[in-house]
Amino acid sequence: MGPRDVLRVGGAGLRTRPMRAFLSALGIAIGIAAMVAVVGISSSSRAELDRQLAALGTNLLTVAPGNTLFGEDATLPVESVAMIGRIGPVRQVAATGKVADSKVYRTDRIPAAQTGGISTQAAHLDLPETVGATLADGVWLNGATQRYPAVVLGSAAAERLGIGGAGPDIQVYVGGRWFSVVGILAPVPLAPELDSAALVGWPAARSYLDFDGHPTTVYTRSEDSAVEAVRAVLAATANPQAPNEVKVSRPSDALAARQATDQAFTGLLLGLGAVALLVGGVGVANTMVISVLERRAEIGLRRSLGATRGQIRLQFLAESLLLSALGGAGGAVLGTAVTATYAITQTWPTVVPAWALGGGVAATLVIGAFAGLYPAIRASRLAPTEALAAP
Repeated sequence: MGPRDVLRVGGAGLRTRPMRAFLSALGIAIGIAAMVAVVGISSSSRAELDRQLAALGTNLLTVAPGNTLFGEDATLPVESVAMIGRIGPVRQVAATGKVADSKVYRTDRIPAAQTGGISTQAAHLDLPETVGATLADGVWLNGATQRYPAVVLGSAAAERLGIGGAGPDIQVYVGGRWFSVVGILAPVPLAPELDSAALVGWPAARSYLDFDGHPTTVYTRSEDSAVEAVRAVLAATANPQAPNEVKVSRPSDALAARQATDQAFTGLLLGLGAVALLVGGVGVANTMVISVLERRAEIGLRRSLGATRGQIRLQFLAESLLLSALGGAGGAVLGTAVTATYAITQTWPTVVPAWALGGGVAATLVIGAFAGLYPAIRASRLAPTEALAAP
């Protein structure tokens, strides 16, 4: 038989039992859809991370105080920001300083124990440009407002305080006095600690909140080619007398670590998809075995008319491959649709690797070949007289 004849004869069994064929192909489709969707969603998430890093940059380094040799909390010198700014490749530097014992409340009637996890931070004016922060509402501090009781809230801080917008009539109670909310930040991916902070001007923190002037986090932007070189000298530059008490980190590394965790989870989901695919393969094998038992009379008639054992084997093997191919193609389409839907809801780019689609369909053909091999061999071994005598 030629290839066209093989396809026609193999498809005849599927056309005569459409519901059974559909249910068997559905098992394969679910497994392939699960695998394609997992790979697609993971790839879309990775593409979104790459897009974010391209927009935010990977050249942001942070400097923070560590611990002394005796385990106590260290501090950065007041001059550390200026000293870091003198490093040649450093293009931007800004700092925040935690203001101790300055809690943030919506009103002055809230019990002191209910802080909501919001910290008060003194901030430099060029902080947004350095960390890549944007305003969701209102404006950032300027040369005037940094000296007066004005505050910019992080996204999470504003949500916890129940503040949806900034304005001169919107005030919060900070450190025992009222501050006007002039702005609300959008989430800051590379500096998530700012999301739950209330940011006030450096001079205002000194004047109204008894701020000691020591920075607690210094953010630096360097030339891309010099990031590692700058990282190597930051600790000694920030605190020359005790560089071992300084912690230097790269926020983009944290995002990459999170992506690595997501990839490990993706591997687990792929394993579950493979199990579903195996179950679908067992369903195909079961369908083909039942098909052989039901069609013994047909097999006997074909053998008596001159069909060889090889042709019978080829017929049932082709039927199994067609059934698996239909399930694989349907699963690839379904998995792509699931990926696209999820990516759109997350405002991610939709990315489905070609190898995932091709590999999924190829896997179904391999499973279909194995699933149909035993029923095909069993059908070919039926003697014509035995098959024709079957009820």
